[in-house]
Amino acid sequence: MSSIHPKVLLVCNSNIYKNYISPNQVKRLEKFASWDWLSFDHTDIGAQLPKIFFEAIEDVEALIISHGSPLIGAEIMDSANRLKFIGELEDDRFNNRIDLRAAWERNIRTVDTTNASSYPVAEWALALILISLRNAGAQFRRIVNGNTKVYHQALNYAGGVLNGKRVGLIGCGHMGRRLIQYLRPFETEIWVHDPYLPSEMAEAIGFTQTTLDNILSQCEVIVCLAPLTPKTKGMIGREELNKIPSGCVLVNVSRGAVIDSQALIERLKRGDIVAGLDVFDPEPIPSSSEIIHLENVFLSPHFGYFTGNQFRESFVLMVDELERFFDGHQTYFDLTPKSFANRHGNEP
Repeated sequence: MSSIHPKVLLVCNSNIYKNYISPNQVKRLEKFASWDWLSFDHTDIGAQLPKIFFEAIEDVEALIISHGSPLIGAEIMDSANRLKFIGELEDDRFNNRIDLRAAWERNIRTVDTTNASSYPVAEWALALILISLRNAGAQFRRIVNGNTKVYHQALNYAGGVLNGKRVGLIGCGHMGRRLIQYLRPFETEIWVHDPYLPSEMAEAIGFTQTTLDNILSQCEVIVCLAPLTPKTKGMIGREELNKIPSGCVLVNVSRGAVIDSQALIERLKRGDIVAGLDVFDPEPIPSSSEIIHLENVFLSPHFGYFTGNQFRESFVLMVDELERFFDGHQTYFDLTPKSFANRHGNEP
């Protein structure tokens, strides 16, 4: 696959290096590769790249990029004639920093570990499900206002326990698959709507692949995990929200714009379902928004990604991927034509 000590180059700005590159993970990387960091902040897309950039990439076998990196296109790939691996580290869902087709034509492996933030969000999704099933937000509102007795009226349309419920996931990428793991101890029945999944995944992981209509109309807990793309923006509107039966829970931890905000407010004002929302459109939520004052809503400020760790986890996953690749194994998080279609809202 490569030399004994393949050369890895990290290209990013100093902020990414400070917040993502853990010394412990650097030690792991140094066990099987030599590496260097090119401190770079390429903000002008039209600017000519300096000679130092081309000198730095000349003999690298793996290029890890993030904020500050220029577009890694055909010219750069051809200048790095030993390049076998390009990894995107953070926050480029639409892959604007890699010319994927040029990489695939040159048999260069393309990997993306921006999904590291998906795992803590999946954990928070589980928390929002549990909170919403008991309409705990309504109880908390009363307590902070000085009324510490149980608010029985708010329990009339609360779903109760999670155990044994039918849970519907709208989208089942990294976040959804991690959430399925978390749901297992609750013996839930899991339905999934995601047109980009391989058909065999339903049997392998253990869920029912179904339609969006079935998720909305027949599941007691509905969790929106779909990425925001041109195809999913406003995907859940007034018609879709009106299919949700009374007594159900709706959780959104993906992006606020996947659900029509005004239609969501109208549906919640009927007072027969509960929502747990980590995201909303727009963000931050305007202080004048009705959503803030609805007692059947629990809100958090789009912080589901928070882990409490000093360094973000994307680099951990990237070192894992580099180790797999240079050991001759298959990588986990490949960017493929199907993933590219998903992120751009194209047909699967």
